[in-house]
Amino acid sequence: MSVDFAPPRAPMPTRRTVADRLRHALLDLANGHGEIASHSEKAWASVTFAGARHTVVLGFTGREAVTAGETLIALLPDHEFAIPGHLVADATVTMADHRLLPEPRLEVTCELLLLEEA
Repeated sequence: MSVDFAPPRAPMPTRRTVADRLRHALLDLANGHGEIASHSEKAWASVTFAGARHTVVLGFTGREAVTAGETLIALLPDHEFAIPGHLVADATVTMADHRLLPEPRLEVTCELLLLEEA
């Protein structure tokens, strides 16, 4: 008796969430340098808008990475994000911690308010 087995299926592509897209956009703004240390998200709503407030902590280690982190700090408030279905209504750096030893390190905390587009 023979048993026919279906060929294995390719894994389903993972759908990127809004949070994934935001993290990717922040790392792009830093020219691919840095690492996401943490990311939290809290629902937000007003009478006319709904969305979420995101707090993202990024770490930059090494001279080149720290320079990219400083560029992110400078560009973030006026950056035009392209996140489908969402508008970044506010983007601020709430903390930046520089350390020089044992090697240059920068930790940046950003808060971003993303609103759902109707």
